[in-house]
Amino acid sequence: MTDRICIGAISGAFGVTGEVRLKSFCTVPEDIASYGPLWSEDGSRQFRVTLTRPVAGGLGARIAGVATKDEADALRGTSLFVDRSRLPSLPDDEFYHADLIGLDAVDTGGEVLGKVLAVHNHGAGDIIEISSIRHKSALLLPFTKAIVPNVDLAAGRLIVDLPEESD
Repeated sequence: MTDRICIGAISGAFGVTGEVRLKSFCTVPEDIASYGPLWSEDGSRQFRVTLTRPVAGGLGARIAGVATKDEADALRGTSLFVDRSRLPSLPDDEFYHADLIGLDAVDTGGEVLGKVLAVHNHGAGDIIEISSIRHKSALLLPFTKAIVPNVDLAAGRLIVDLPEESD
């Protein structure tokens, strides 16, 4: 498990006075500002975020020390991380994406399929990407109870009930 979790990203400047557009990965998007200072992926930069308003595609925000459009634009694409200890504990059937990445994916018969490479969400639910031993390309599967009936973080694996292949 990682010490920091990605909870958002800066998608660019919003306006001309240094405000940024944030994309929040939190269940409640506005929570991104409530976890204290946020960090760059490598931990070299710290960001103090104050939300200003909802905007198309995210949230408007001010970042301490950012006063111009050029400074805001320079942060475009910056992922924002928070110390894991600042995040709430999750119920047994919920997981942080970072905790799933790297787990072994095993089918219901116990055969190793590969490892979880990523978890994607394009708006219609989570999709897990699994490196595949059996197939030429990675498997992309819905992260649902029907497809992934068991996640065992302690054992470092998840069980995948592969859908029937159609001819």
